[in-house]
Amino acid sequence: MNTRNFWPLGIIFAFVAFIGGTVALIVIAGSNPSELVKPDYYEAEIRYQRELDGLQRARSAGGAVSYDAARREVVVLFPRDHIGRHDSGEIILYRPSASNEDRSFAVTPDVDGRQVLDVSGLPAGPWSVRVSWQVDGVDYLINERIIIRDS
Repeated sequence: MNTRNFWPLGIIFAFVAFIGGTVALIVIAGSNPSELVKPDYYEAEIRYQRELDGLQRARSAGGAVSYDAARREVVVLFPRDHIGRHDSGEIILYRPSASNEDRSFAVTPDVDGRQVLDVSGLPAGPWSVRVSWQVDGVDYLINERIIIRDS
């Protein structure tokens, strides 16, 4: 009775399959370019850090955005010590699902540091409110999400 032992062939086949799979994986990975950073990644990081700093400064100073659903108004509250001192500023109502419905307003707070925006004409749904302004060359930023509901 002649029985053949296939274990040595199985071990050799397993090593060949493993090495072949590794080589195939290296070839596939090497043929796909993987750009992990932007060409201007350093400048992009600086812009992002400025945005984070502006958010922190606005939060610390007391800037805020709220939505009054009953009146369909967005109320922007500026810090008391910024009233009448802002160099420039803009309020953007951004609609993620339809950029043609975006709205932009100049920063013009009243004597109490409030600016009220009537949003009764805007369609219902999610909106982003981005308020940016400068005081003495320092940037401030508020970024809030609101949901406008049908009346």
